[in-house]
Amino acid sequence: MRIDILTILPDLLHGPFSESIMKRAQEKGHLKLMIHNIRDYSTNKHHKVDDTQYGGGAGMVMQIQPIAACIEKLKSERTYDEIIYMTPDGETMKQGMVNTLSLKENIIILAGHYKGIDERIRELFITKEISIGDFVLTGGELPAAILSDAIIRLIPGVINDETSALTDSFQDGLLAPPVYTRPEIYKGLAVPKILTEGNHKAIDEWREEKAIERTQERRPDLLD
Repeated sequence: MRIDILTILPDLLHGPFSESIMKRAQEKGHLKLMIHNIRDYSTNKHHKVDDTQYGGGAGMVMQIQPIAACIEKLKSERTYDEIIYMTPDGETMKQGMVNTLSLKENIIILAGHYKGIDERIRELFITKEISIGDFVLTGGELPAAILSDAIIRLIPGVINDETSALTDSFQDGLLAPPVYTRPEIYKGLAVPKILTEGNHKAIDEWREEKAIERTQERRPDLLD
């Protein structure tokens, strides 16, 4: 898979992808991640990428020219399955959406900034708009990193035990059940006995029961 992230703050994104699973995914060849500085595509001598709003109002708007130039260059080099814009008014990110995106070959993710991007970019280029929640951040860089992380960990070979990702919260519409490791007893709290007895059928049933209980308790909306 190839993911191209467009941003005006590239340094903000290098950290998340140079550690742990994200780093190994690139080293193993499962992922090609490219971070593009939108300012590099500006024709303005000061590499300016924003301007005031037509009609007045607070906040600057990202201009068409540098974003369009970057996207058009990338599209001239390969075909993209999705061109995604991270925005608070997009479709709320869900695990099913992430599962689908993990099957794609080439994705562009645009991280907005300031008041947002000129609406015509959305009309001309964007194929999918995604929000990570009902709140606003300074820019789209962190949401882009979150979406990328969620996608990349599902690529076959990225996680050593691929069944681990399939048992995560939301994969089956439920929250994950409680998990335990050594020591068996800590400050008087013991690991549930069923998990230590080796009866895998009973363990699976216990985990399903606990997943349903936890979902009913914490996210009953998921059961609807």
